[in-house]
Amino acid sequence: MKTKPTYKNIFSALILLIVLAIPLSTTAQQIKATAKLDSNEIQIGQQVNLKLSIQYRVDGGKRIQVLWPEIADTIRKEVEIVSQSKIDTIVDKNDPYLFTQTQILSITSFDSGYWAIPPFKFLAGDTNGVFTDPLLLQVSTMAVDTTIAIKDIKEPYEETYTWLDWLKDNMLVLWVTLGALLIIVILFMIFKYTRKIEPLMIEVEVPKIPAHIIAFEKLDKLKSENLWQNGKLKLYHIQLTDIVREYIENRFKIQALEQTTDEILFGFRNVSIDDDSKAKLKQILILADLVKFAKEQPMPTENDMSMSNSYGFIDGTKREEEELEKGNKQKTK
Repeated sequence: MKTKPTYKNIFSALILLIVLAIPLSTTAQQIKATAKLDSNEIQIGQQVNLKLSIQYRVDGGKRIQVLWPEIADTIRKEVEIVSQSKIDTIVDKNDPYLFTQTQILSITSFDSGYWAIPPFKFLAGDTNGVFTDPLLLQVSTMAVDTTIAIKDIKEPYEETYTWLDWLKDNMLVLWVTLGALLIIVILFMIFKYTRKIEPLMIEVEVPKIPAHIIAFEKLDKLKSENLWQNGKLKLYHIQLTDIVREYIENRFKIQALEQTTDEILFGFRNVSIDDDSKAKLKQILILADLVKFAKEQPMPTENDMSMSNSYGFIDGTKREEEELEKGNKQKTK
C-alpha cells in the first residue's frame, strides 16, 4: 500500500541532501595553491628560492589528480630559473587525508627593477584551475660610494728594461719568426715561377628561394599529414609554429626560433606590418603555448584557424619577398 509523503519526510530529505552536499563543497574549497619567496628583494645576480605548494584533502579514499604547471627556463624574460627540485608529497601527521605537494625553484635576475611574478595555475580534481597569488620581486644594483676616489692598491715598481733584455727573453720567438718568414719567401718563389695559367671561372648566381615560398611548401606538407586529426595535437602545433618562426627569421631577421612568444610579439612593435597580420601571428603563438605548456585541448575549428592564420600571416607580409623574386628573375634573363 502506497502512502503520500508528509511534510516531515520532505523536510528530512532536504536536510539530508544539504548534509551530503556539504562535504562536496568543502572538498572543492580545501584545494589551495600557494607561492612564496624566501625574500622579496635581491641584488642583481643573487638567487632566491620560490616555493610552490598545493594542499588538498582526499576523503573516502578517492584520489585527486594534480597537474603542476609546466615551467620553462624563465618565468618572464627578466626572471630566470636556475634549478628546480623534485615535487615532494607530504601527508599531515594529524590528518592522514590531508596532502601537501611542494617544489622549490631557485630563481635569479640580471635586470634591476620591480618584476611581477604571475600566478601559477594548478589543475586539481574537478576544478577549472587553482591559482597562486601573484608575487613582486625587487632587484637592486650594488651601491657605489662616489665620494671615495679611485686609486691603485700599491704604487707600481720602477724597473729598468732594455732591448737587450727583451731579446734575451724572446730569443725563441725571434728564431721561430725568422724561420716562418724564410718559409713564406721560399713558397712565394716556388709559386711565382711554377704556377700555371688557369681558365677564368665565371660564377653564376643562383636566385635565392623567397622565404614565403619555402614556408608555403612546408605548410602544405604539414596540412597533408593530418597530425591533429590523428591525435598528435602537440606535435601539430610545434611544427606549425616552427614553420612560422623560421619564416620570421628569414623574412624579418628576428631570432624567432630562440625567443618566447612575448619576445617575438615585442620584437614586432617597430615592424611595419598591418594589424591584421599581427593579430593572426598572436593567435598562432598563444594557442600553441596553451597546447604545449597548459595541455589545452582546442576545438577543431581553432586548429584549422591556426593553419589558416599561418597562410594569411605569410601571405600578408610577403610583399618585399615578391619584389626580391622578380629582381632575381630579371638578373637571370
